[in-house]
Amino acid sequence: MNKHLQDKEMVNDVLSMTKSGLTTYTNYIAETSNQQLRSTLQQIRNSDEQFQYQLYQMAEQKGFYKAASPADTREIQEVKSQLGS
Repeated sequence: MNKHLQDKEMVNDVLSMTKSGLTTYTNYIAETSNQQLRSTLQQIRNSDEQFQYQLYQMAEQKGFYKAASPADTREIQEVKSQLGS
């Protein structure tokens, strides 16, 4: 296996793990009544979101990750109408 592929797999694994962690933090925040704990979890989540975005940008720049094509205006309006916005 070449180094480029190994790097790509590692980056994608970290992105996936971070995404999973963000979901977990969000669930804990929603279920926490202790304001100090809630605030701490929000700070950790925000930090992880920053890390995830920076890693995503690096992965995209190196060609490890290709984002989906942007939705056009019609698709956006269709989703908005389905959600009742």
